[in-house]
Amino acid sequence: MENRKIRQPIVTVCGHVDHGKTSILDCLRQSCIQETEAGGITQKISFTLYPIEQLKKACPLIEKSGIRLEIPGFLLIDTPGHAAFTNLRKRGGSLADLAVLVIDINEGIKPQTAEVIQILKHNKTPFLIALNKIDNISGWRSYAAGKDAGLKESIESQPQNVRQIFDERYMTLIGSLNSYRFDSDLFYKIDDFTKKIALVPTSAATKEGIPELIMMLCGLSQKYLADRLKLSEEAKGVVLEVKKERSINYIEAILYDGMLFKSDEIAVASFEGEPIISKIRILEEIEPLCSRFKSKEIVKASTGIRMQIVEKAEVLPGMPFLVYKGNLEEIKEMFKKEISGSVSSMLKKQGIIAKAESLGSLEALLTLLNQNNIPVMKAGIGNINKSDIISAKANLKINELDALIVGFNVSVDEDAREIQENIPILTDEVIYKLIENTLEFRAEKRREIEKKRLMGMATLCKLEILHEYVFRNTKPAIFGVRIDGGKLISGISLMDENGEKIGKIKNIQSENRSVQEAAEKMEVAVSVPGVNFERQLKNVKNLYSDISESQFRNFRKNKDLLSASEMKILQEIAEIKRKENADWGM
Repeated sequence: MENRKIRQPIVTVCGHVDHGKTSILDCLRQSCIQETEAGGITQKISFTLYPIEQLKKACPLIEKSGIRLEIPGFLLIDTPGHAAFTNLRKRGGSLADLAVLVIDINEGIKPQTAEVIQILKHNKTPFLIALNKIDNISGWRSYAAGKDAGLKESIESQPQNVRQIFDERYMTLIGSLNSYRFDSDLFYKIDDFTKKIALVPTSAATKEGIPELIMMLCGLSQKYLADRLKLSEEAKGVVLEVKKERSINYIEAILYDGMLFKSDEIAVASFEGEPIISKIRILEEIEPLCSRFKSKEIVKASTGIRMQIVEKAEVLPGMPFLVYKGNLEEIKEMFKKEISGSVSSMLKKQGIIAKAESLGSLEALLTLLNQNNIPVMKAGIGNINKSDIISAKANLKINELDALIVGFNVSVDEDAREIQENIPILTDEVIYKLIENTLEFRAEKRREIEKKRLMGMATLCKLEILHEYVFRNTKPAIFGVRIDGGKLISGISLMDENGEKIGKIKNIQSENRSVQEAAEKMEVAVSVPGVNFERQLKNVKNLYSDISESQFRNFRKNKDLLSASEMKILQEIAEIKRKENADWGM
C-alpha cells in the first residue's frame, strides 16, 4: 500500500438525536461546535478533515502499539440526527467507508437508532458502536485505574455495584443488537472484527474511551478497507447541499475518489433528464480540523470541497458528479443506472407519492416505506408540486388509500396548495415519525373506506347552523355551519331536528376554497339548492344527515367502525325519526 495512493476513509457519525454524536466528534477534533448549534441539535451535515498528525496526537496508543499507519487520516462526517444519513450515497452503496453509531449506554436503542441500524444493514456499511455517556452511570469513577491506564483497566477498576450496572447495560444492548442479527461485544473481547460489531464505551464529557475509539477506527480501516481506499485517477464526488452566500450559489460536496482540478469540466447528475455539464469557477477545500474553506487549484480525495460552477442549472443534493471528458452518452447511462435504477427498483405500479430533499433521503424513505409495506408509485426530489397533487388525485379513482403524498424534509409549493383540496399531505423532518404518521393515516383511511363500503354512500353528520353567517337566502341558500360530529360530505341529504327534509349539500367551502368534505369541529360555508333560509332555517339550531332505515340498521350492525360522536349522532337521528314512526329502524 503506497501512502499516496490511499485516500482518507470517510467516517460518518450517526445515531439518535441526543445521544452525543456531535460531542464525540468534538472530542476528536477538539472543537466546540455543539454549543453553537440551535438547541444543541446539529442543523446541517458538516465534514472535518482529520489528518494523520492530529490522529497520533489525539491517540498516543497508536505510537505505543507500534502500528504503522498507512492511511493519511480521516474525513469525518457529522449527520443531523433528524435526517437519514444516507443522503451520503455513491454508486454501489454508502458513501461512508465506516460508520460510528453513537448509543447512550443508559438509554439503549431508540427509534432513530433502529432506523440507522436498518440503513447501515441495507447499505452493508461496516460500523462500530460508541457506547457513550458511561460517566452518567451512577457512581462511575472516571479513569478509575489512573490517567495513563486504558479503558479496559478503568472498567475493571470500577466499584462492584457500578461494574454490575455497566455489565447489565452493555449486555442488554448486545441482546438488542442480536434481534437485528448482529453479533457484538466489547472491543477488547473480540478476536475477529469481521464477525462481531465492536462496542467501545466512551464519555464525550471526560474523554474516556476516545483514544480507543480512534484506535479501533484506524485498525479497522487498515485491516479491512485497503482495497476500497485505493485511489483511482478519475475524480468522483457527491453533492451534499447547495448553499447561498451573498447571491452566489455554492455546492458543498465530498470528493470520494481521484483528483479534481480547477480547470476540469464536471458532469453533475440530475434526477430526470440531461446531466449538468459545467466548468468550475471557484474550487475550495475544507481546512484540516475546522470549517473554513481555502481556494485550491487541485484537490485530492477524500475531502470536503466547495465549488461554484459556471452553469446556472439547479443542482440537487445527493447527486453524483464526475469529470467530464466529452463522453456524454457513457455518463448519461452511468447516471441513469445510479439514480433511476436505485429509485425505480423500489417503485410499484400502484401506490402513494413520495418526495424528499435529496437522492439519499429519497432512497432511505423508499426503503423504509417498502419495509412497512407502503407501496410508492411516484417519487421525486424537492418540494411537493402541482404535478404530485395531480398524480395523487388520479389515485382517488383507482384506490383512495393511495391518494396520499408524503414528504421528508420538504415543503409544499404555493400553487400545489391551491389545488390540494381533499388530497392529504404528510410531511416531517424526522423520517421515522413520517413513517409512523403514514401507517396511522393509512390504517384510519382503511377503516373509513371499509365503513363507506359497508354503509354505501351514507355518512353520519350533525351540523350547528352559524346564524351570523348567512351569505345568501335562497337559490341556493348559502350559510355557515360548524360540524359538531361525524363528517360532512358533498351531496349528502339533510334534515332538521324535527325530521323535516331540507335538501342536498351542493357545495362546501373552507377558507374560500371548494372542498369535498369537512371534518369534526371545522367551520365551513355550505350551499343548499331549493331552500329559503329565512323561511325554513331561521329558527333551526341543528341539521343532521338524513339516512334511510336500512342505512341505520347497517350502521348499528357495524357500530365497531363508528366513533363515540358518530354513535351519539346515530342515536339522536333515531330519536328524531321515531317522533313520527315509533318503530323506525327497529
